[in-house]
Amino acid sequence: MSDETVSPPDRDARIASLQAQIDARDRVITMLRAQLARLRRMTFGTSSEKLAREIEQLELALEEYEAEAASADARAPDIVAKPERPAPVRSLPPHLPRDEVIYEPTTGTCACPSCGGALRRLGADADEMLDVVPISWRVVRHIRPKYSCRACEAIVQAPAPPKPCPRGKATFGTLAHVIVAKFDHHLPLYRQAEMMAAQGVEIDRSTLAGWTGQAAHLLDPIVKRIREEGLKATKIHADDTPVKVLAPGSGKTATGRLWTYVVDDRASGAATPPLVWYRFTANRAGIHPKRELATFAGFLQADAYAGFNGIYAGNRVSEVACWAHFRRELFERHKQQPTALTTDLLDRIGQLYAIEAEIRGQPADVRRSTRQARSQPLVTALRVVLDDALRKLAPKSPTTKAIRYGTKRWDAFTRFLDDGRLEIDNNIAERAIRPIAIGRKNWLFAGSQAGGERAAAIYSVIETAKINGLEPQAYIADVISKIAADWPATRWDELLPWNWQPPVDQPIAQAA
Repeated sequence: MSDETVSPPDRDARIASLQAQIDARDRVITMLRAQLARLRRMTFGTSSEKLAREIEQLELALEEYEAEAASADARAPDIVAKPERPAPVRSLPPHLPRDEVIYEPTTGTCACPSCGGALRRLGADADEMLDVVPISWRVVRHIRPKYSCRACEAIVQAPAPPKPCPRGKATFGTLAHVIVAKFDHHLPLYRQAEMMAAQGVEIDRSTLAGWTGQAAHLLDPIVKRIREEGLKATKIHADDTPVKVLAPGSGKTATGRLWTYVVDDRASGAATPPLVWYRFTANRAGIHPKRELATFAGFLQADAYAGFNGIYAGNRVSEVACWAHFRRELFERHKQQPTALTTDLLDRIGQLYAIEAEIRGQPADVRRSTRQARSQPLVTALRVVLDDALRKLAPKSPTTKAIRYGTKRWDAFTRFLDDGRLEIDNNIAERAIRPIAIGRKNWLFAGSQAGGERAAAIYSVIETAKINGLEPQAYIADVISKIAADWPATRWDELLPWNWQPPVDQPIAQAA
């Protein structure tokens, strides 16, 4: 039945039905987006892999709903009155090349199709759309002509350009592409080999592994300088996450650890560049972070892992606890059995976070004065409630355990109130751990101790480049080419992510 033969009442009913379906779909999409935003705000810590899976599931569900919404809108009949929404202003990146396609009237540009009169150009309507060209491989042929002197027969030839591998066939750009694809885009080398083969380039996985090792070797000076600069800071955020390591000769895996150490004071208005470095260890023994931070003096913000306690001995390093972990402990109890007490405690901590959101990015002295005036009374009142609850609850109840997590470290939990440089939680470090938590689902395990150390080094460069607003592939390609060309050791600092300048003839996309 065509729309013309539908009676007005039936037509109105159909419009109302379709509009109701659209409204219901939009509500689901809005709800999924809100849930996804809430979960993303929660911390990615060592105990939150279930949370990461929830986020992935929500993202997949949201993708399906949005794809179906776009498809349904395209199929929707004209009779459905679509709600008017302001068109988002999305300008495409200016650094991208522009290809122009001109559409002339089908009758040509000389004569008017109505009267045959001459046409003159008034202007043009232009609409830009983002297009993609599948990855293309090419061979760069380096040719060095030889010349001989007619007088003395001396041979003159330009020196050979540096190569990342002595007998290798990969450019610096190729090496950067491979390691960024593996450690930032989470594509294992065997998958990359399969994708390259599908594009007509047969490269063995072992060859890709060799390229990865060579790139890591070239990046060693940068990794070393990042760590050296980080240890000069007055505040470091630390965290760790498990990583499976293949045990030699057994075919089984052991559990190693990847530790992250982050310096990022942007939330307190500091202009110092952020940085992050990683360390791989065979286990989680406390000696590892203690050895790593042996020369550090200042504030260490971390979770309540007992292995950090040795670092706090003495006055060299002060502990700053993480309210996100405290809140998570309470939330787990609340999720299992919500009570008026857990609801009240979570609400009180939420008020502290609301204040932090207001002062994020403000200078340290402003943050301190605001915390003293507004957060300090809330924290004092919270402690009264916690102590009262401990007197009333059973000593071994789950809620008691969650509350004691905070009260027995109260000095470390309240230290942020007296110093505007400090953060309320350790989410800075946990965000730095998130790429490893996502990536290990694809690459599954490190092949060896050396492989874990290599991964830590490459992660250090990639993640430091990203938090400094750089696109890591272009940065790494340029830096390793300069290092291979005997860049002076006295000028290493010029190649650090916060100092690096892209080549003038190579526009660079900035990281989002």
